[in-house]
Amino acid sequence: MRGWIEKGFDNLEAVKFLDELSDDVRRAIADMGYEEATPIQAAAIPPILEGKDVIGQAQTGTGKTAAFGIPLVESLDPTVREVQALVLCPTRELALQTAGELKKLSRYRRGLSILPVYGGAPIERQMRALRDGVQVVVGTPGRVMDHMRRGTVDFSGIHVVVLDEADEMLDMGFRDDIQTILEGTPEDRQTVLFSATMPRPILNLAKRYQKNPMHIEIAHKEMTVEKIDQSYISVRSFHKVELLSRLLVRDDIHLALVFCNTKKCVEEVVTQLQARGFTAAGLHGDMRQIERDAIMARYRQGSVAVLVATDVAARGLDIENIEAVFNYDVPQDVEYYVHRIGRTGRAGKAGKAYTFVVGREVARMWEYRKITGARILCEQAPTGEALLSVQRERLMEKIRSSAGNERNEQTLEMARTLLGEFEHPEQAVAAMMDMLLAAEGSRADASIDLRIVEPPRQPRPAAPQWQRRGPQPVKGAQGAARPAGRSWDERRDGWRDRGNRPYKPRAEYGGRRSK
Repeated sequence: MRGWIEKGFDNLEAVKFLDELSDDVRRAIADMGYEEATPIQAAAIPPILEGKDVIGQAQTGTGKTAAFGIPLVESLDPTVREVQALVLCPTRELALQTAGELKKLSRYRRGLSILPVYGGAPIERQMRALRDGVQVVVGTPGRVMDHMRRGTVDFSGIHVVVLDEADEMLDMGFRDDIQTILEGTPEDRQTVLFSATMPRPILNLAKRYQKNPMHIEIAHKEMTVEKIDQSYISVRSFHKVELLSRLLVRDDIHLALVFCNTKKCVEEVVTQLQARGFTAAGLHGDMRQIERDAIMARYRQGSVAVLVATDVAARGLDIENIEAVFNYDVPQDVEYYVHRIGRTGRAGKAGKAYTFVVGREVARMWEYRKITGARILCEQAPTGEALLSVQRERLMEKIRSSAGNERNEQTLEMARTLLGEFEHPEQAVAAMMDMLLAAEGSRADASIDLRIVEPPRQPRPAAPQWQRRGPQPVKGAQGAARPAGRSWDERRDGWRDRGNRPYKPRAEYGGRRSK
């Protein structure tokens, strides 16, 4: 396809499908700034364009929305005001993100309407939009089932159904809803399924509802984002917030995403970060949709610097310019680890991912490193002195860069008066720098020692005398030394050979030695 080829993508075999796309779709792709097709896009788009059923195994962040979105938008008829395509997503966030991507791809195709439907939003608005006519419905299984029960949606004209993050939907208990929805669509539809993992329930679903599907699998080494610097840090559980604060200050991070395993942990971390002066907010499943939308809007605008979330945010959040991801708690499996760190390093940009491990959790990081083949380094917690050194250097650089800017006369007069009051002017400058460092350093306590000190190795206890190797003590009535290849038997008070037979001197056997 020309848009990607002009931007330097030279794999012509992988992008021949571009010539089959309309000019409107190609213009939209060029506007979105795609520089090259990802492996899942190059492999999945051609068979989907041909109308084949496809099973795509790929992680979040690999571009699979465009992998099914490009052929889906291409196949729509703008003149027909009925539902022609259905995309099912596990979460509201992912449904909104997917609908947004499809709207970008259909920007120049006039007459196309894409509607996201999900719980927590007024259903009356969705019902009005469905009555007016839409070509694509992107929704969660629960809300789609609600519309089916109310009779407010007609799926008789659907020709393609997409199951995005199918494994997550099954884990969330949507199996029966998915089956009911698929049985309510025409049998001759095209069914496209994307999933990060392929457990048996997914394969059973594909076998039942797909026709000779093409299986496309992207290897783990291709799914891991290479431009993310990954590391893990050993820390005590009660020092995690301090470690998080030091890393945020040291790396001067302005947009961060912190993952916790529980809702309670999210609330605790947000409270402690806010007490330290960070603009932090939490996101978890118990929050109302209006609250979630407000927090995400503030996060996208940059008014919230640190978003603390459970894994509900691991799939579906598409925020640009996230500088670092922090695994405050170690994820329960490698798939969630990849999903979490995939939130940074987007669009070819570099990113950082830190994981906090406590005690034996380090073994899990070794396992994740082995499975993903990623370069996950062991890093030491930054010391208080190192943190202060970075802050001093950053402050001096800011002063140097702004010293050449114009100042008003009042400010200059204040500076002259202040410096004139000191015999040593550097004392005034040092006092101002200390004040600025104190304001910055209040968010992290440099006096706390975060290092994990290994306990000294204790000497191995001495083995019992009869287990020791080497020369044995002199035994026997004759006071004779231990014969070669013999050991002393404490219970029988005598020498024994290797076969545990009693040893007797040669003279007692007529000059023969026992074997």
